[in-house]
Amino acid sequence: MARLHQGNRMPDFQFCTPYEEEGSARELVERGAYKRFAFIFLRYYGCTLCQYDMHRYAEQYSEITAKGGGFCVVLQSHPETIRRELGENTLPYTVICDPERRLYEALEIQPAADSSQLMGGDTRAKVQEARKWFTHKEYEGEELQMPAVFVVDRELLLTYVRYGENAGDVPGPEELKRLLETG
Repeated sequence: MARLHQGNRMPDFQFCTPYEEEGSARELVERGAYKRFAFIFLRYYGCTLCQYDMHRYAEQYSEITAKGGGFCVVLQSHPETIRRELGENTLPYTVICDPERRLYEALEIQPAADSSQLMGGDTRAKVQEARKWFTHKEYEGEELQMPAVFVVDRELLLTYVRYGENAGDVPGPEELKRLLETG
């Protein structure tokens, strides 16, 4: 695998979740018969920003997926961490665990060069908002890991690719909803 671009095909990678042994990207998209599907690569569950984004996606799941789209979140977290923090499968979307960072490396989702790049853009303001509800938990994986978002159609053809420029550079619920709508 290599860095992806719009028009490429998303590799049909294997993964595990906190609640299922393994699956594949194709199976995930086909199982829900989604028109479009987003793979949202965040950092790890202990990250305050990641908890915040995951919570917002869960709260607005019905609105985000109303027109036949779906999504999952990929984290550097161990499945045990997610089960310990969230208990039973309480999220309406799939969480993929990649504690060895194999998918991040294969898709060339790079860490930031330094903490100033990681905290660039509007990230500091987003962190302040997130801290109103969430606290930082256990560190996992590469602390400087940047996010990425890949939206595919039913055939895993990439309709949208975004390699984040800072830790907060992921779509909010409204933008994600628009990305999953088909024309």
